[in-house]
Amino acid sequence: MEHVHDYLIVGAGMAADAAAKAIREVDAAADVGMVGEESAPPYQRPPLSKALWKGDKTPADIDLGTVASGAKLHAGRRIVALDCAAHVARDAQGDSYRYRRLLLATGATPRRLPFEGGDRIIHFRTLDDYRRLRHFARPGAIIAVIGGGFISAELAASLCSVGCKVCLLFPDAHLGAGRYPDGLARCLHDYYRQHGVDVRGGVRVGGSRPTDGGVELSLSDGSLLRVEVAVAGLGVTPNTVLAEQVGLKLDNGIVVDAQLRSSDPDIWAAGDVANFYNPALDRRLRVEHEDAATGMGRHAGRAMAGIAGSYDTLPFFYSDLFDLGYEAVGLLDTRLDVVEDWREPNREGVVYYLERGRVRGVLLWNTWDQVDAARALIAEAGPFDAASLRGRLPRKA
Repeated sequence: MEHVHDYLIVGAGMAADAAAKAIREVDAAADVGMVGEESAPPYQRPPLSKALWKGDKTPADIDLGTVASGAKLHAGRRIVALDCAAHVARDAQGDSYRYRRLLLATGATPRRLPFEGGDRIIHFRTLDDYRRLRHFARPGAIIAVIGGGFISAELAASLCSVGCKVCLLFPDAHLGAGRYPDGLARCLHDYYRQHGVDVRGGVRVGGSRPTDGGVELSLSDGSLLRVEVAVAGLGVTPNTVLAEQVGLKLDNGIVVDAQLRSSDPDIWAAGDVANFYNPALDRRLRVEHEDAATGMGRHAGRAMAGIAGSYDTLPFFYSDLFDLGYEAVGLLDTRLDVVEDWREPNREGVVYYLERGRVRGVLLWNTWDQVDAARALIAEAGPFDAASLRGRLPRKA
């Protein structure tokens, strides 16, 4: 079967949803098609490791309402081939999709453990993954969370909140190492232990074997760990297969210009898969957070529909870890010069990440209503140092 659309979006996540809505805002008569591999329509991804576990939302609540925008969703379909000259995409079932302009919002794929584990090992990314994990997450269930990044930290806290016994395994010495200053990383490590998490830093999972009612993990310290299920959050790899196939310029994702246009004049990219230049940080980035997905999707959609403009938004992300929370702007990398300004050590304050006297990142730890001020600070040329940053971003009254 052949489908014909003015605008075709490959991918059906948050970036795709934002793009479809933006196109229709600019061009109400536009025929927008969206092809996504999941059977579910586009949904909010952050609640998979946050709000769905707290009971604040249900799976029905996270639907983004894409269909109401007028876009035609082709769910459960995977595009496997592109013909840029003919402006045609083809899916795995043999259907073709003609387009005038194309957006690649193909997202990213979870990195996988180097061994098979059957249905008792979940590489966490999708709503279906959440449902599988929720099936096992009964009070008293012993669950391993593998990885020390954002998703793993959030999942460990969420699983504890529903009564599971959680073992958190990761290769770094402390939770958040490399992103948070050493003292904060150590404090967070102990904080998780105080909340009942069996935290094991410096440990890798080398293999697994099925057991009655669970899986046994072989750990790098020589021990064996029996759990009912293991969930892995090991980071992601951008889905660039289609871009590679047609020769788009790549560098840790699809390289795009300020309008999010790829090296093909009729193809744009947005979300986890796009590598863009950020002038305030003076470097190219690929960002895997909600704010970037929705912001880039909207910007790409408007650009495809003829509204030009430069995407220069600084990365923003947030997290909730038991009763701690933070918001962050820019780069969190302890290889930069780190300046800490605590109102209460490791409980409330601001961490700045500097490069040659210029602020490149701001971590607002239990400090609220300062995101706009953090963005403005990063935009300033400086130079800054510990003395000039002391008290710069206090909590608002």
